[in-house]
This record gives sequence, C-alpha cells and structure tokens, in this order.
Amino acid sequence: MLFGRKKRRIERVLVVEDEALLAFDTEHFLAGEGFAVAATVDTVADALRVLAADEEIDLVLADVRLADGSGIEVARAAQGRGLPVLFVTGSFPEEARGLAAGCLAKPYPQRDLLTAIGAIEAVLEGAKAPKRLPGSFSLFLSPA
Repeated sequence: MLFGRKKRRIERVLVVEDEALLAFDTEHFLAGEGFAVAATVDTVADALRVLAADEEIDLVLADVRLADGSGIEVARAAQGRGLPVLFVTGSFPEEARGLAAGCLAKPYPQRDLLTAIGAIEAVLEGAKAPKRLPGSFSLFLSPA
C-alpha cells in the first residue's frame, strides 16, 4: 500500500490511573485514536502484574500518586523491561525524571496527550522531538 498509514512504534499502552473518570476517558480516547489499551488499572499491584504478564506493551501511561503506592514503582518496573513511561500527574517529583520519557501535567487537553506520545515516539525512533510541544508537557528523552 503506497499511501497507507505508517506503522506506529507505540501501539499498545498500559494506563495506570486511579481517578476512574480520567482512566475511562483516557482509555476511550486512546482507543478512538487507534491505540490498543493493554489494560487500565488503578493500583501499583495491578500495574506490576500486567507488566509481568504482557509482553506487548509499548508505553506505560502512569499517574504518580496511586491509592496503594507510587507510580514511581511502576516506572521502575517498566524501565527494567525497557519500556518508556509517560507520567500524567498533577505533581511530578523531580527524582522520577530519570525513570520517565516525559511528564504531562494534569489537567491536560486530550490533544496534548497525543502530542506527548508522538514526541516520545519520534525520539525513540531517533528523530528530533517536534519543535512545538504543549506547555504542560516535559520531554526527558533526547535522540540517540
């Protein structure tokens, strides 16, 4: 197919969010944009189980403050598998910077989530990040 869509590097996403409405909205939005949602979970324990069992995850989208612990624990587990993490949080701890590909501050418009994922994907593919990134997004990766 000459003019088909380019295959995404990031296709399958794990959503770790304990705010039920935000989790639902994020899952629905990502599915509508062509992403597969591996799972949507609201605890560190469930996220760690999914990470241990699912070999097909391309990105972990995680809140930092969760009911049973910290998304930082999830990020460490993801990093151990070589998976990028995008933190989506209202308060980002600076010590987590080395664990994440980036951070998107809550609240955010859904288009900013797409831009953040696209920027992470571009850098993972060795390209430069887009010049115009949302003000609520910090990209921590740099091209190899």
